[in-house]
Parts: sequence; C-alpha cells; structure tokens
Amino acid sequence: MIATAGHVPAVCLLEEIPLSNWPQPSPINVALRGVCPRCGRGKLFRGLLTVVERCPVCGLDLRAHDAGDGPAVFVILGLGAVMMMLVFWVEFRFEPPWWVHVALWVPFSIAAAVWLLRLLKALLINQQYVHRSTALEE
Repeated sequence: MIATAGHVPAVCLLEEIPLSNWPQPSPINVALRGVCPRCGRGKLFRGLLTVVERCPVCGLDLRAHDAGDGPAVFVILGLGAVMMMLVFWVEFRFEPPWWVHVALWVPFSIAAAVWLLRLLKALLINQQYVHRSTALEE
C-alpha cells in the first residue's frame, strides 16, 4: 500500500490481493474485448498489437506473457486458406476485373489479419496466465 504522510492509504495495489480472490474472466471475453486476463477490466493492448507491460487496473506484469509466433502462424495459414477460397469463388462466380479483386481483398485481408492477431494473441496470453506458464518463471 502507498501511504501519504501518516494519512489513510491513498492507493491499494490490487496486485496484493491473492489470486484465489480474483474473478476468472472468460477466455472468450478476454480475447474479444482485449482485456487483462486477471481483472478483465484493464486494456491488454497499446496500439494495434503491442501488449502493455502492466495492466493499468490491477498491475499484472504482462511482460513475460508472450504469445510468440503462434497467432501469426494460425492467421497466415487459416486466413490465407479462407481468403483463397473466397477469391476463387468470387472469380468464378462473378468474373470481376482485376482491380475489383484488389479493391476488395487488400482491405479485407489487412482488417481480418489484424483482428485475428489481436484475438489470438489475447487468447494465448489468457491461457498462459490461467496455466501460470511464463518466460520469467524461475
């Protein structure tokens, strides 16, 4: 706790609360909302894909919770396969000019890739937290 010159404590660090007293947010909720896996309130990302170092609400140290390349591999393989099926379907069904493909698939692929990367990163970080598996373990 942080005290101010003999007065009542101004701030209570939520990190001091035992893990068993924290409500367990749903992994799907954590992934879809991009929130802290411990408290379910603090933002997990700074910007598009950068994970914050600490939760601004509960103070959870997120530096060790690294999703690595797992989400990127799933997005490349999964989204690539789905996108190619859609591209072929549009091409053979409607036969649009090439610029329609560019105008349609470039923004879609970028938006879908960023959204899926955030979703999978948050899900993997949540699973690391739940199973207490981090890179900083001794």
